[in-house]
Amino acid sequence: MTDLFWPGDQLAGPLMSDGAFLRAMLSVEQGWLDGLVDAGVAPDGARIGLADLVGDGDAEGIARGADTDGNPVSGMVALLRQRAPDPASRWIHRGLTSQDVVDTAMMVCVRDALTQIADDVATQVDALSAVAENHRDTGMLARTLTQAALPSTVGVKAATWLTGVLDAAEPLAGLRDSLPVQVGGAVGTLAAIVELAGSVDRAVALRDALAGSVALAPSPPWHTTRSPVTRVGDLLAGLCDAWGHIAADVATGSRTEIGEFAESLGGGSSTMPHKNNPVRSVLIRRAVLTTGPLAATLHACSAASVDERADGAWHAEWATIRTLARRTVVAAAHTSGLLTGLRIDQVRAAANLANAGDLRAEQQTMTELTGREPNTSYRGAADLLVDAALDRARRYLKEVS
Repeated sequence: MTDLFWPGDQLAGPLMSDGAFLRAMLSVEQGWLDGLVDAGVAPDGARIGLADLVGDGDAEGIARGADTDGNPVSGMVALLRQRAPDPASRWIHRGLTSQDVVDTAMMVCVRDALTQIADDVATQVDALSAVAENHRDTGMLARTLTQAALPSTVGVKAATWLTGVLDAAEPLAGLRDSLPVQVGGAVGTLAAIVELAGSVDRAVALRDALAGSVALAPSPPWHTTRSPVTRVGDLLAGLCDAWGHIAADVATGSRTEIGEFAESLGGGSSTMPHKNNPVRSVLIRRAVLTTGPLAATLHACSAASVDERADGAWHAEWATIRTLARRTVVAAAHTSGLLTGLRIDQVRAAANLANAGDLRAEQQTMTELTGREPNTSYRGAADLLVDAALDRARRYLKEVS
């Protein structure tokens, strides 16, 4: 996929696309039909491959029909029943409701996006660890409120970036592995499923079998309890926050008058040949400005849930989480490219530090209070901070490997 309005969108590939969503919905219907047959609820002759009946070429028609029905499931199910032979046609979708299929398919698509993001995060953690280790003694100026503050090191800055990424990423694996299936029937009570299966226990077993089929976690119905969606939104926005911090520092540090950082593949200008724009940083910052509001929209939708199926709030989630997930995947790829190719100008960093003037006023105040001789280097616990971040990074990479 490409998007002229969102450069880099192709980096997300088919993730969260119409085709991916349609295939995910078909996998839900397939898993459910197979489960009915396996449980002896539907006859053996009902087992057929549904993916052969509906394909990408049907997506536009299904989408147009969704304007009438309010969701894409009704049109898809109608096509499946029309094209499937008996007895399969009579058993497709039985016991489910459209929200079961949409929500479960959405979680399947989200899981695939989180998997790609996790790969990029591992690349970032590895790259930041290398910068923190290799530049733990590379002096640079620390700035507060845009002004020269104290001596620091490139290693400390990289360790700070690394800590932010780890803070955001540590819930990633657990959330991905706990994404829930949605099986509740019309109003979330599994009434039709209990009727089909003959008992509550057998109905729950059908639900759990579908969860296994699509590799999601078994779960009670969450039709109007939307925390599974808002947790995903918070995770994605939090990751973009961490990447945005890095991008802001790199973009600022790459200014001509500072020159401490540079991107390995800076972008050119349509009119100024001398430019080497920090395009990766710019595009990451673009994502950050939009992902937070998208996550907030998911919270607004959650709060607007009503009755046993929300009248509009549920529908507003679909495109929101698709856009949020794709933009986060793109930002993840851009951040990986930024960090693996980051250039650090040690000479400029040292010059900026030297040109900042006397930065020892705070140290002088401390030594006057204690009566001790000042340290030759006013870097405090810099090495400890770098080591702590590196140790945490090693544990993270070991856990996700």
